[in-house]
Parts: sequence; C-alpha cells; structure tokens
Amino acid sequence: MHLLDFALSQYKLIVTLVALLSFPFLIKACCKLLEKVTRGKIDSHRKQRADLLVRVLVAFIFICFMLVFWGIELRGLLVIGSSLFAMLGVAMFAGWSLLSNLTSFLLMFIQNDYRVGNWVRIVDGANFVEGCIVEMGLMSVVLRHVEGHKVVYPNNLFVTRPVLVLSQEPQKLKQPPAPRRTLGPKK
Repeated sequence: MHLLDFALSQYKLIVTLVALLSFPFLIKACCKLLEKVTRGKIDSHRKQRADLLVRVLVAFIFICFMLVFWGIELRGLLVIGSSLFAMLGVAMFAGWSLLSNLTSFLLMFIQNDYRVGNWVRIVDGANFVEGCIVEMGLMSVVLRHVEGHKVVYPNNLFVTRPVLVLSQEPQKLKQPPAPRRTLGPKK
C-alpha cells in the first residue's frame, strides 16, 4: 500500500523519469525513420546534417512536452521563440555577424544546389574564387583551390554571392614567364 501511495504522490517524477529513459529510444526511432525516408536520395554529408537537425527538433519538442507536463506555461517560451525569430530576421540583413553565418548555414542545408565534391566559382564583382567544396560547416565553406590552396569562405557570403557550379575541374592558370632582367642601362 505504501508503494501505491508513493507512486500516486510522485507521479510527475515517475513519468518524467520514464520519459527521460525512453528519450534515447525515441531519438533512435526518429533517426531510423529519417534513414528509411532518405535512403539513396541524399549524400552522406547532407544525411549527417539532417540527422543532427532531427535530433535537435525531437529534443526541443520533448523539452516542450515536459515543461507543459510540469505545469510551466508556454507563454514565456513563445516570447523567447518570437525573440529568436526577430534575431534571425536581423541576422539575414547583418553582413558579418555570427548569427548571419549560422542562418546562411540553415539556408544552405535546405537547398540542394551544391554539395561536398562539387567544383564551384563564387563571383564577387570582377573577381572570383573557385575550388572544390571540401567541407560545409556551421560558419564557413572550405574550398580546395586548383593550385592546392585551402580557401575558407564565410557562409553568409557564399549564400549572397552568385555561385556557379562547374561541370568539371577548372584548368590551372599558366603563369607567363618572368621577364628577363639584366643589370645595366636599358637599350
């Protein structure tokens, strides 16, 4: 009888404990569902990012349900959420902010125009940068230049500049021979 009284008096704690213990299984089930839906449709890099996004979304929804279960009103969460959306809106117009790079990462995650292994040319006015995409991170895109140099390009510039996806590796520029210099007066 004491065990039943204890369970009835502490049901919120018991339900929360059971929910926390079942959370890893919920994450695993959602990741398996994502794998089943996207099998063969996206490359491994995008699959890894989609897996991370699913884990974050499931954790966020789980936390919201736990807060509602414990009687915490979501009004405060709505204020925080609207503030975050306002910050994301500002980030879209802020040129060099940290938030702008993270927002650009989310945009690049959604669009499937370029991926790791593609050769791209980023046009910036009369200049351009070209290379093979080696990594697409939270803050920047890493390119390997034709000559082997590593170019780290910020995500916000990568999203806002015209990007040409090249069908093949660009040719190395041939350097003209250096002019021969001789000592003495010019003839």
